[in-house]
Amino acid sequence: MSSDPIFETDFIKEMLRQLRALDSYGIWDGQSPEAILAPLVLTKARKAEIPMIGDPDEETLARVKAFYNAIAVLIEKECGMMAVTMVHLSHEGFGRVLITVGKLVVLDRTLRDVHRFGFESLSKAKTEADKYLSVALEIIGKYPEVAGM
Repeated sequence: MSSDPIFETDFIKEMLRQLRALDSYGIWDGQSPEAILAPLVLTKARKAEIPMIGDPDEETLARVKAFYNAIAVLIEKECGMMAVTMVHLSHEGFGRVLITVGKLVVLDRTLRDVHRFGFESLSKAKTEADKYLSVALEIIGKYPEVAGM
């Protein structure tokens, strides 16, 4: 395992759990965390290789769902209430993701160009997830009676 402290963060640990859960054939057994998370990292050079218009493949869709599911798990961990992720995407990679707690929508994101989903680094992915987590927890704190329904 890498000595990089990012691999000790709750978000990265949860991303690994989410991605490993998708590996029903054991292809990632024995793979390092770096190898499993590598497709999530899209440097500017890698992003430039991906066409501007394209349809997302199943692996990319799985990474998108894993990213938002990891955030939902962290929301649950923080507030103790079940968070549910709903991802709706067209075959062209446009759509929306919602995370709800009770009757409360705590995250609402429009998704575009999902075939190019990724982050400059794992650190940037974690920063983005932390931002969404913080906003979601703030919303739950503001409307606890709706979240508790």
